[in-house]
Amino acid sequence: MANRLAHETSPYLLQHAGNPVDWWPWSGEAFAEARRRDVPVLLSVGYSSCHWCHVMAHESFEDATTAKYMNRHFVNIKVDREERPDVDAVYMEAVQAATGQGGWPMTVFLTGDGEPFYFGTYFPPAPRHGMASFPQVLEGVSAAWTDRRGEVAEVAARIVRELSGRSLAHGGGEGVPGEAELSQALLGLTREYDARHGGFGGAPKFPPSMVVEFLLRHHARTGAEGALQMAADTCEAMARGGIYDQLGGGFARYSVDREWTVPHFEKMLYDNALLCRVYAHLWRATGSDLARRVAVETADFLVRELRTDEGGFASALDADSDDGTGRHVEGAYYVWTPEQLREVLGEQDAEFAARYFEVTEEGTFEEGASVLQLPQGGGVVDAARVESVRSRLLAAREERPRPGRDDKIVAGWNGLAIAALAETGAYFDRPDLVERATEAADLLVRAHLGDTAGTARLVRTSKDGRPGAHAGVLEDYGDVAEGFLALAAVTGEGAWLEFAGFLLDIVLDHFTAGDGALFDTADDAEQLIRRPQDPTDNATPSGWTAAAGALLSYAAHTGSEAHRTAAEGALGVVRSLGPRAPRFIGWGLAVAEALLDGPREIAVVGPEGDAAARELHRTALLATAPGAVVAYGPAGGDGTGGAGGADGFPLLADRPLVGGRSAAYVCRRFVCTAPTTEVSMLRGELGVFE
Repeated sequence: MANRLAHETSPYLLQHAGNPVDWWPWSGEAFAEARRRDVPVLLSVGYSSCHWCHVMAHESFEDATTAKYMNRHFVNIKVDREERPDVDAVYMEAVQAATGQGGWPMTVFLTGDGEPFYFGTYFPPAPRHGMASFPQVLEGVSAAWTDRRGEVAEVAARIVRELSGRSLAHGGGEGVPGEAELSQALLGLTREYDARHGGFGGAPKFPPSMVVEFLLRHHARTGAEGALQMAADTCEAMARGGIYDQLGGGFARYSVDREWTVPHFEKMLYDNALLCRVYAHLWRATGSDLARRVAVETADFLVRELRTDEGGFASALDADSDDGTGRHVEGAYYVWTPEQLREVLGEQDAEFAARYFEVTEEGTFEEGASVLQLPQGGGVVDAARVESVRSRLLAAREERPRPGRDDKIVAGWNGLAIAALAETGAYFDRPDLVERATEAADLLVRAHLGDTAGTARLVRTSKDGRPGAHAGVLEDYGDVAEGFLALAAVTGEGAWLEFAGFLLDIVLDHFTAGDGALFDTADDAEQLIRRPQDPTDNATPSGWTAAAGALLSYAAHTGSEAHRTAAEGALGVVRSLGPRAPRFIGWGLAVAEALLDGPREIAVVGPEGDAAARELHRTALLATAPGAVVAYGPAGGDGTGGAGGADGFPLLADRPLVGGRSAAYVCRRFVCTAPTTEVSMLRGELGVFE
């Protein structure tokens, strides 16, 4: 019999709808039930592509005896961390403060008022490696609740006091980051750089997409060759490693080793959106054929594997899949043995493929299987043969049982995908990618800009075109605005600029503190034990730095002092954290580079359909100047988008043609150089590689 989760839209929650555990979704009713029964709350937080979440579910939540005990002694709440990042953030902070580490699945025991008093992550079904079993934990917590209630209440109250008392010294009063802070950040990254394998730090190694964006922008602004070299070498190492899908494109979540050889095989929308854009920007800076190939292949992966029927992009693909024998195994869909190569390719091509993709008899993964990689400097390769081998292996892989897909649409992550697809499509003459970006943006407007208490607000998730019940967080507002701004630049449709402004006005009104700090939730959102606030980047840009970047770009488009002031106030945290922890505030550093550069404002005007205008527009989009904003449309007008106006772009207002020809105007902080009608001159002014 299904439990209460059967009525939810989250695929992760629906995975648990058939458990014998009497799960509740996060709700006031669940906590009221705990108070009524006078039992603690067991909060379990995870997400659909989390390997150990699946393991614990199979071992414990599907076990009738364990479930019976849970139902008798607790009110059990299951949360999808991707749907409720605010809940996840608040209790993960408590877990990390108490244990020094965190992760998923996250298991937290709460009072009926939501106060945490005992923490953990994965618990095995039997004692293992010094870990208590899950039944032992349940029994211990239940006994403490019954026999030592005063002690439990004291612990819970102390934890809440400590969390509530934490204040964030964000540096807003110290001003914006300058040359010194960005140079110190670069020096810090140089110290942590893995010169042999690319990337930063040791194992496990995550794709440093936001840090690479900072390095590219820093090089563009200062000419620092070391920054470009770290970015290029890291991108090449990832693209040749097992973390990149050498057959179908797209990146896995992270590498379990420092060499990028063996990935954790789940594929996340946010990683691939960020990396698609990074590789496109690397090509823009260097002309690298490898960067171009990876950008386009990753964009095609997003469309082929993650696009939903409604036009949005699904959240993730699982790491695990059926290995053909009924076992659910991590990586089964992606790895190969020499024998499997021979079955598909025949003896000679299999031998060639094994050398080319580094498939060995010993294997690089489990049970003699290998993760496909590309060797460094393998000499001259028969490109036609490689393509033949790759296409046959991909076709054979399509016959394998596929990994599961989390089909929920997360607003912020779709914003990242919109930006990536729009720019990649514009750079590489792929109008189909721009069209897919536009369709995703249309879905966000249609299904995510819902009416909350009489006011249009952004909804965090949707599924099958149906909005979810949870409010968008700062990450959603910042990243969706970023996507809309990129789409406006590429398409020349000012409506996307207006939508971005609408979202950013909500950021100003409901997410911003008086000192310039930003909160992850709105001031009228559900109150938790602490209002979450974190400026550091994790797998995605933090809501704080994402909003700062979008605010800065919108101010450059419109001249709005309010939006620029808010961006500068938010960037105070980069002045503080950038020199000390550059790996964890890469997007903030990238936004700071844009601030120091202006950012540039580029207006391209010309008659609709004019070939010269289109070429000037594409050249403007290829500008490597950090955070440059581009407006494209008809000449003249007042910038309001009305009759005879400039299609909603204030930068186009009062911009005439030059001698009857299409022209480009380049400005910094609204001080402009002479307009040009020549593509070659515009390329020189903007440092365009082509």
